[in-house]
Amino acid sequence: MNYSMIRYTLGWLLLFEAAFFALPLVCSLIYSDGALLAFFFSMLICAALGSLMIIKKPKKTGFYAKEGFVIVSLSWIFLSIFGAMPFMFSGVTSSYIDALFETASGFTTTGASIFTEVEWLPKSILLWRSFTHWVGGMGVLVFIMAFLPLSGGHNMHIMRAESPGPEVSKLVPKVRNTAIILYGIYFAITVIQFVALLISGMNVFDSINTTFSTAGTGGFGVKNDSLASASSAQQIIVTVFMLIFSVNFNSYYLVLKCKFKDAFNTEVRVFIGIVIAAIAIITFNVFSARDYFQDIGEAIRHVAFTVASIISTTGFTTTNFDIWPSLSRTIIVLLMFVGACAGSTGGGIKCSRIVILIKGMFRELRTIIHPRQVKKITIDSRPVEHEVLRSVNAYIVTFITVFIFSLLIISFDNHDLITSFTSVAATINNVGPGLGEAYSNFTAFSPLSKIVFIFDMLAGRLELFPMLILFSPLTYKKS
Repeated sequence: MNYSMIRYTLGWLLLFEAAFFALPLVCSLIYSDGALLAFFFSMLICAALGSLMIIKKPKKTGFYAKEGFVIVSLSWIFLSIFGAMPFMFSGVTSSYIDALFETASGFTTTGASIFTEVEWLPKSILLWRSFTHWVGGMGVLVFIMAFLPLSGGHNMHIMRAESPGPEVSKLVPKVRNTAIILYGIYFAITVIQFVALLISGMNVFDSINTTFSTAGTGGFGVKNDSLASASSAQQIIVTVFMLIFSVNFNSYYLVLKCKFKDAFNTEVRVFIGIVIAAIAIITFNVFSARDYFQDIGEAIRHVAFTVASIISTTGFTTTNFDIWPSLSRTIIVLLMFVGACAGSTGGGIKCSRIVILIKGMFRELRTIIHPRQVKKITIDSRPVEHEVLRSVNAYIVTFITVFIFSLLIISFDNHDLITSFTSVAATINNVGPGLGEAYSNFTAFSPLSKIVFIFDMLAGRLELFPMLILFSPLTYKKS
């Protein structure tokens, strides 16, 4: 284990986090909201500790997959631990567990909150919450790699551990250039949404926060009603961009290279199909009841927003979907698990894995009927490697295991089954709102449950294995 390289990378991470604090610090100066010292001291602590950790450069800068997974998991833990400081220093919460929950929820782009009222929070705290979504959306170490080559050709181990999806590939030969391209696309789409919201009449502060939360598919809002009070045009803009940020960013690169057929691949088509089908079924279900929406246009707008919010795992709301008919709520819970596309900022199991699992199921059926027939699983006319199929199966088994253990621990709080089940689903899939008592916030849960949720949010964002590797004794044995 290359401990010196792990220490060195974490040091640079803290220096970048210190730089991240500059944005809310400037915001606090502008609005004089009383949180200036909270961000100043947080920046100072991160900068000082980070500087100490990078003073001595590692003799060996190379590392392998094991170190890559450890670096990624520890980085996200460090981000959350130190990112929670402004919440404590500013006095908006007296519980460090709550502060850690809020920060982990931000960086993992979950959007679950412990605050019952957000409009009373200092402007800089609101901006910090939203900004953590934007930083965590594409991956903070991917962001750092775009500026700082940490370990030469071994950076791919970091990208594989941090990027969502069953398979990670480079867009160009160098990993650093791939990171620059991805963040370039991410930044460009972010700016486009920000301008669109400004044109729609939203003020600058709300536009920045909403854009950060949408881009990271996180869902932290600046209003108590999320986006219910936003105009119809603003809700439509956010709906469109939630879906845009749910698509694999490789597809946008392929569009720029005029490879439209490759960009519009099976996963993207399946994702769009699921969205359209969910909107159609839920709209019919809620509108036919006549108890929720009297106008079909209004029904489509709210349903489309909700479907986009849940499948992208953003978590914004414009209406209380917890009171919708059972069929609609069931579809919403299923969308929590499906999630967005691999290589996007969204969470969930990912559409690519769903496609591979379904194709694997049909292959097994054919094998039972025709035992001598040999047929490989293909996606976009390319065979799915056995290694990928094995990793998908392992991921699903691990996902179910972590989910069950989390649910059992949460059950000690004695909430109803819907609340307990959907709260775990909302955190491990990085969605945010659940159903029942977990719909608006997570204040009602015990400190132990919040610790479980923090683990689930981090594990869900990092595709489970990087977090679990930390607890394996084999990780620290000499190979």
